[in-house]
Amino acid sequence: MLNPCFQQKVCKYTVTLKGMRAENFRNRVSALAINGIILVHEGGMKIFRLTTALLLMAATMQAQDVFNPVKSILKSGDSGQLARLFSNTVDVTLESAKAPYSKAQAEIIFRDFFRSQPPTDFSIIHTGSSRAGLKFAIGQYKSSSASYSVLIRMREGEKTWLIHEISFVKE
Repeated sequence: MLNPCFQQKVCKYTVTLKGMRAENFRNRVSALAINGIILVHEGGMKIFRLTTALLLMAATMQAQDVFNPVKSILKSGDSGQLARLFSNTVDVTLESAKAPYSKAQAEIIFRDFFRSQPPTDFSIIHTGSSRAGLKFAIGQYKSSSASYSVLIRMREGEKTWLIHEISFVKE
């Protein structure tokens, strides 16, 4: 919430940013709202820097949101749920073997993989997007006997984001 007092030179603002609260901004302050986030700042050049930073943060947060279901599925080792996120053809790399598979074939490959390497943990280390609008995540999959670097690339489908490439490389 933003409560300005525009008639005075010295104003008090209350700003809420994703659950964080900042109060008592004083002096001549202007407000900028992007994607429902209200930010208080001063000065012209800072507006450009803040706008750029907010857009990058929004893109990163959106990429993380896209990968949240993938993260929980990989933590649980559920090949059936993972297959629901596959595009019709998915490029799968396990160890050094890379090949395109149908959704059904990829589900069987991951069912066997999760049986032989049941997950103890999965974390996403980095997310981003390409200029073409593809989303990617780099993560780490851990089982009791091995650790894998994971690369996931997703494309926007008709209703949701779908995995079109997934790669597990033993560390």
